[in-house]
Amino acid sequence: MRGAFSLLAVAAFGFIFAGLVFDYSERQLVSELAEYYLTQVPAQLGAPNVVTGILISFRGFDTLGEVAVLFMVAASVGALLTAGAGAGPQAAGTAATRRPPSELVRNGAEVVLPLIFLFGAYVIKNGHLSAGGGFQGGAVVASGVMLFMLAYPEGRIPQAFLSVTESLAGVLYVTIGILGIAFAGGFLDSRILPLGEFGTFISAGAIPLVSALLGIKVGAELSVIIYRFRS
Repeated sequence: MRGAFSLLAVAAFGFIFAGLVFDYSERQLVSELAEYYLTQVPAQLGAPNVVTGILISFRGFDTLGEVAVLFMVAASVGALLTAGAGAGPQAAGTAATRRPPSELVRNGAEVVLPLIFLFGAYVIKNGHLSAGGGFQGGAVVASGVMLFMLAYPEGRIPQAFLSVTESLAGVLYVTIGILGIAFAGGFLDSRILPLGEFGTFISAGAIPLVSALLGIKVGAELSVIIYRFRS
């Protein structure tokens, strides 16, 4: 009976997805809303990457909420896992008997880790010019921290320093938003700084600065979360 029900459910989902696939047709013209953002983000914010311009400036309050949610997740994970950290000799014995990483993982990490961190920094700092931004680059950096923990189980990261760093980045992020209210057109308005020359590295007002702060905050918070799970 259970097998027949599973087959019926799979067939129903297949029928639904088949309808979506065969009825799909690519839009030939952008919508009026999309056309507005495609024209106004480069004109008003000086950012070639329309997605980053929208995330950081036009919908800055939403981005602030996402950062706040990530902070609450990190704080909750820290509170839950710290409470069970005093396992004592049993935890120490488990760590001592843990199988060490393979030579392939250790040697591969030595080669790949610098590239991961470099690519993460590139994605963060070029988010206003091409695909990327603070959230994406911060996640790339955190993936490097995860690989570091897999390759070096005995390794430690400066957890307290990262916590202070991400808190300071959050404070500066909100401060820039308030400066947008005081000196520009609203919260997180990037025009508090000169737009510069379109398409160059130093351009798009405060968007590169905000993207860097987001990258630092997201990378630090995700790294601390990963480290606490490892502990």
